[in-house]
Order: sequence, then C-alpha cells, then structure tokens
Amino acid sequence: MKINIVLVEPEIPSNTGNISRTCSVIDASLHLVHPLGFDISEKAVRRAGLDYWDTLDLYEYQSFDEVRTKYPDGDFYYCTTKGKNTYSDINYSDNGKKDIFLVFGKETKGLPEDLLRENYGKCIRIPMKENKRSLNLSNSVAIIAYEVLRQLNFNNLTKEGFLND
Repeated sequence: MKINIVLVEPEIPSNTGNISRTCSVIDASLHLVHPLGFDISEKAVRRAGLDYWDTLDLYEYQSFDEVRTKYPDGDFYYCTTKGKNTYSDINYSDNGKKDIFLVFGKETKGLPEDLLRENYGKCIRIPMKENKRSLNLSNSVAIIAYEVLRQLNFNNLTKEGFLND
C-alpha cells in the first residue's frame, strides 16, 4: 500500500516545496495536476534549493481525470474544509491494501464543488474553528498523511532515533 499526495492546481511554490519534502521523507508519491502557479523546471528547482527533488517520486498530469484514469483501483480521499468526515475517523488500513490517494485543491479555492459532490462520502476534513481561515496546505498534507502512516504502523519508516556518541 502506497500513500500518494495529489495537488490539484497548486499555486504557491513554497507550499509545494514543503509538501515535496514531506513526500520525500515518508516515501509518498507526489502527483501535480496542471496548471501550476510556478515553474518546476530543473533550473527553478535548483535555484529554490530543493536538494531532495531528484529523489522524489513525482508525476505530472494535465487534468485530475488523468490521475483517476491511471489509478482506477486507488482509494481516493478528498481533503477539504467542506468534508463530511474527520480525517482521523477514517480507517485507512481497512481498504483491501489499495494505494491511498490524498487529494488537495489549490490554496485559494480548494477542490471544485462538483468533484466534492460526486465524492462526498470520501471527503475528509481537519477540525478547526468555524469562520476562520483554513490551515496552510503543507500543514494539512502533513497532518493527514501522518495519520494514515500512524494507522499503518509507520510501515517502512524508521521509528527510533539515536543520539550521537
């Protein structure tokens, strides 16, 4: 079972940079759906100091439908402030060992309403105060991804650190 982070039309390069680093350290794939609000050419990535970018399992698409077509058996969750379920109430380990796709929308608008309506039972949210701004996108990705990992017992991740002698 693999965790996949899908960013639909991300706009802020620093958010995607932070998310890419999270993906790198948890061995999650990052899927970027165009248009992007920034340049991810080799030159731009090098200038931004993203020294882990070449180790990232990265995919790009022209539409979200391409993602769903490529992974018809994926277990998709739509992360939104409009979600019906709290992200921590989902049992991610009870999905028949399917790859998990956590889908996030653009920073200014989130995911399209029609996509949310089609998949409302799979919409998840992070609890927060009503009528406040939502959490930063990169923070939201980390919170939800680590809940999935916790439920999967942090498979393939180092759980214990060591002090230097």
